[in-house]
Amino acid sequence: MSDLRPRRSALYMPGANERALEKAKTLPADALILDLEDAVAPDAKPAARERVCAAVASGEYGRRELTVRVNACDTVWHEEDVRAAAKAGPDAVVVPKVNSAADVHAVERMLEQAGAPERTKIWAMVETPVAILHVKEIAAASSRLTVLVMGTNDLAKELHAQHVPGRAPLLTGLSLCLLAARAYGKQILDGVYNDVQDLDGFAAECRQGREFGFDGKTLIHPSQLAPCNQAFAPSEQEVDRSRRIIAAFEEATGRGDGVVTVDGRMIENLHVDDARRLLALADAVEAIG
Repeated sequence: MSDLRPRRSALYMPGANERALEKAKTLPADALILDLEDAVAPDAKPAARERVCAAVASGEYGRRELTVRVNACDTVWHEEDVRAAAKAGPDAVVVPKVNSAADVHAVERMLEQAGAPERTKIWAMVETPVAILHVKEIAAASSRLTVLVMGTNDLAKELHAQHVPGRAPLLTGLSLCLLAARAYGKQILDGVYNDVQDLDGFAAECRQGREFGFDGKTLIHPSQLAPCNQAFAPSEQEVDRSRRIIAAFEEATGRGDGVVTVDGRMIENLHVDDARRLLALADAVEAIG
């Protein structure tokens, strides 16, 4: 539980849009992804890079985790994006279409060579079949890599899959990425939900992501922030049950009892560990307001 910074919501904000960058200062997002990739036209990328790096350096975004999504490794803008971001010193550089451990190592070298502060981490986007097949190596590649980000739109495109309720075509990929993240102590964010008008569908996908074990979800519109934050935060009922599990276990241990039950269910060490993790997350969420 070394990195329990809440990342319930990570909102993409277009780096070329000055009004959007200003609005982001007031939004209740746990993390902001200032985007130099998909949201920026090719001829606008140099200006967007300057604008985003100035925003990062401004110190005007409060407690929000501030990240920059650079252009992909195989583009002409990638190296300059990474070097500029390194000098600005965001909390993380979000790298799209990471397909191998070598991609992670290359970004890490560029950050170090450009003088990025140690606190500037790498978030790797997993969004291709090749990446899914190599996600174990990606997750293990570097201690500087702290978060995996699912790129479900690109993954569905590459798979020739349809976007359907329940996301059956993507479940294998999602599960493999979750396994890799947990095996190597990384956080992992679910992909975006495209229909900002479909509130019920969005809520269902948030529930699914939380049930799977994702730490949070990437978002495309501010209207998705409140329901997402609620979905990925421990509920009052979960907090209450966790406290009772810990108290019952500690009381039973003190008596030397080998069997503990809460609400009719047997409690073991693994349940206590999970209860403590959930309470720590609840405290971290409360601390950021």
